[in-house]
Amino acid sequence: MNGLLFFALILATAATAAELPPEARRSGYDFASPETRAMQDDDTANPGILWVAHGETLWAKKAGAAGKSCADCHGDASISMKGVAARYPAFDVTLSHPIDLEQRINQCRSARQQAEPLAWESAELLALTAFVAHQSRGMPIAVEDKPELHSSLASGDELFHRREGQMNLSCGQCHNDNWGKRLAGNVIPQGHPTGYPLYRLEWQSLGSLQRRLRNCMTGVRAEPYEYGAPEAVALELYLMKRAGGMPIETPAVRP
Repeated sequence: MNGLLFFALILATAATAAELPPEARRSGYDFASPETRAMQDDDTANPGILWVAHGETLWAKKAGAAGKSCADCHGDASISMKGVAARYPAFDVTLSHPIDLEQRINQCRSARQQAEPLAWESAELLALTAFVAHQSRGMPIAVEDKPELHSSLASGDELFHRREGQMNLSCGQCHNDNWGKRLAGNVIPQGHPTGYPLYRLEWQSLGSLQRRLRNCMTGVRAEPYEYGAPEAVALELYLMKRAGGMPIETPAVRP
């Protein structure tokens, strides 16, 4: 039996511990190596800044049949987008359900610019999302406490604690009960989404929170959610609520 499977079996039979108290919460940054933290701290060394710079270019670029740019509606992003990423996922009145930041960007493209939506994990969508989220760097995560979000939040809570896949593991068993331990040579973080989109050394690229969630689900041998699925957004919402008050780090750098 390999070490990963043995550790998974131990987790699968362990009792669920209490939720993380606010004073015990730690960013994935705290579990990274000194070299990785130094890379994140230095904007001249942080690879994610390349996507932010690309996003700044796209922000000013006119697109679609309307011939409008993001800046035409929203002006200076350092002012208009400050704090926006800290509030997402958010409830969309038109759609009557929560959407995440990537979906909001695509909604604006379709409705305001009359342009085709950008593909999930495309360089353009990651760049625009990183640029918008970067304007909130250092600001506390503050998902709105609206009654319209309660159902999705409860769903995300249930999904976080639900055992799934052939390994019969939940998110909480790793990130609540066993954080700080090692799995396949890597330290298990607490799973707070403070830096997305972020640059992962494993990916050698920037990636969204939904990409990371899909990776985790594949890792426990469960069927991953489709990008943009209600379950994926609900889990994003719960994770952001769970990380409430922690500062945005976008673009973070992780192993």
